[in-house]
Amino acid sequence: MDCTLDERCRAAAGRGLMGKKHEYQSRLIWNGNLGAGTATYAGYSRDYTVSIDGKPDLHGSADPMFRGNPERPNPEDLFVAAISSCHMLSYLALCARKGIEVVAYEDDASGTLVFTGDGGGRFESVTVKPEVTIADAAHESTALALHEDAHRACYIASSCSTPVHHAATIRVADLMSPE
Repeated sequence: MDCTLDERCRAAAGRGLMGKKHEYQSRLIWNGNLGAGTATYAGYSRDYTVSIDGKPDLHGSADPMFRGNPERPNPEDLFVAAISSCHMLSYLALCARKGIEVVAYEDDASGTLVFTGDGGGRFESVTVKPEVTIADAAHESTALALHEDAHRACYIASSCSTPVHHAATIRVADLMSPE
């Protein structure tokens, strides 16, 4: 069914949702007790599992600088990835509504974490750097401008006190040389 005719798609696009709430739930289980719990800082694993009903489990850890498993995503990785993926999904929806055919999208997002003297820290900024390929050169300026709208529409970026920036690149598929 064409999404423009589907009531759920219209609702998901934001029409009629003002003031409504949607709840999200997850369950986190620490899997790092190596026998003595947290008796010593070096004596436990930082590994954990996040479970969300009906979805595959996510196995995470701390950043390796905090004795975490370098093969698993850490909360800082997931924070940057959440902003990047939310921006992308918002952007793709806006392009689809405007009739802009996106044929490829990649993002090399980054975040800067600054440590404080009290053992804490906070992200100073996050930058998404999407490289978007569109099918028609006539839409290039609109495709670039829609990143501002996507930034405002992104639920995750809108929920952060950390500044979130974007530095988008738009490519046109019909102008690209074949590889």
